[in-house]
Amino acid sequence: MFICDTYVNFDPTAEQVAEMAVLAAEEIRRFGITPKAALLSHSSFGTSDQPTAVKMRQALALIQARAPELAIDGEMHGDAALSDEVRRAAFPRSRLKGEANLLLMPTVDAANIAFNLLKTAAGDGISLGPILLGSAKPVHVLTPSATVRRIVNMAALTVVDANAARSRLQLSL
Repeated sequence: MFICDTYVNFDPTAEQVAEMAVLAAEEIRRFGITPKAALLSHSSFGTSDQPTAVKMRQALALIQARAPELAIDGEMHGDAALSDEVRRAAFPRSRLKGEANLLLMPTVDAANIAFNLLKTAAGDGISLGPILLGSAKPVHVLTPSATVRRIVNMAALTVVDANAARSRLQLSL
């Protein structure tokens, strides 16, 4: 499960959510996983015109224009993102098939809360991340609660990122 944005953008704009979605989908593909994204909200498919719901709908339009190949839908409740049956009952024409593996949240509060709940309840306290995307150099975030295992995993990921950046640089020369 991948969640955006757990630490950086406190109240991202629709444009920032769209950029996060595209960058996160690229990162997920690097792990050999096909991204399936859901834009989460308290609203489901237009049931509210509150600012965060509108933001997520606007982000969907931007993402579809930039990455038409990305399996994405929203805005939707969390249960709809994780259950095809729930999603189809609420919105039978959803383009998303199966369980979403990339959850895009409307605020850092929502994302950080979800990340920590999932890490504890479903992940036995084990997580990889937060992964900082879009920076010029390989850099990631370590929190005070990081275990030795997470520190080692994040160091390994940073080395992989640095090697990939070096390879891209050599190819461009």
